[in-house]
Amino acid sequence: MKKVLLFGFICGALAVIVFHQGTVWVLHHQFPLIKAVTGAADAFRPATQGFSLRPVPPLGVPQVVSLAFWGGLWGILLAALIRWVRIPDLMGGFVIGLLATLVGFTVVAQMKGLPMWGGGNSITIWRAVLLNGAWGWGTAMLLRPFVLRGD
Repeated sequence: MKKVLLFGFICGALAVIVFHQGTVWVLHHQFPLIKAVTGAADAFRPATQGFSLRPVPPLGVPQVVSLAFWGGLWGILLAALIRWVRIPDLMGGFVIGLLATLVGFTVVAQMKGLPMWGGGNSITIWRAVLLNGAWGWGTAMLLRPFVLRGD
């Protein structure tokens, strides 16, 4: 149990820094190349380059720290599912990222008074799926060396 809590939180938080925010950084800085290869709409490029230190309410901690904390909590859920439900780790990580997107666009949006489903903006939805999927996949990959599947 301690292994799941500890490694789940650490790997989930670290995956926010490396995979989630790293993907934001790549999308922002390499967008001309991405657009040339994929034909992505200009709106798909994130407005920020990631790793935001902007304070967020209610505690005023930097945004990236808040994201890492929540990524750590979601990482505990993923580690528990890998350990006890025995889901395939990488695919399960991506699916947990999709679940985090669903919660963000419904429960969190409602709590913050934001429009549900990103106001129906499909580009916002797909970018969130990409970022949170990258986080989930990265968390699962970081958890692999800790052999959570053992009895």
